[in-house]
Amino acid sequence: MTIKIGFICTGNSARSQIAEGFGKFFAKKYGKKIKVYSAGAQPAGYIHPLAIKVMEEEGIDISNQRSKSLDEIPLIELDYIITLCGDAAEKCPFVPGAKTLHWKLPDPARVKGTEKEKLMAFEKVKNEIKKKLKYLIEQL
Repeated sequence: MTIKIGFICTGNSARSQIAEGFGKFFAKKYGKKIKVYSAGAQPAGYIHPLAIKVMEEEGIDISNQRSKSLDEIPLIELDYIITLCGDAAEKCPFVPGAKTLHWKLPDPARVKGTEKEKLMAFEKVKNEIKKKLKYLIEQL
C-alpha cells in the first residue's frame, strides 16, 4: 500500500516545497512506498529561489516542482496532511479524513534583512523540516 502525504502551506513557495523535496528524497532513500504532494491555500505561483538554493546544498533539486493550489492535489486520498504555517495570520486549511500534523514553522520568505539573514532563515527552516520528516518517514 502506498502512503500519501500532503504538505500544506499558504503560498506553496518555500516550506511546503522544501518538505515535498525531502519527502521524496527520504521515501526513496528508505525504500518506502510513499507519494508526496504539496499545495498552498493561496499559491504564490513560483518556488522561492532561496528554497531552491538551500535544497541544492542538500543535493536535492526542487527547481522542477511548481507552486500548486489545493484543488491540484488529491486531498481526499491523503493519509497524512502536514500543515506548515507558522503565523496565526496565515490560513492553513483543515482537511477531514486524514491524520493531521501541524509543524509550526515561521515563513522564511517573510524575513526582512540582508541576503545572508534571509538565507539563514531558509537554512533554519530547512533543517527543522529535514529533522521532522526524516523521523516521520523512518516511522512509516
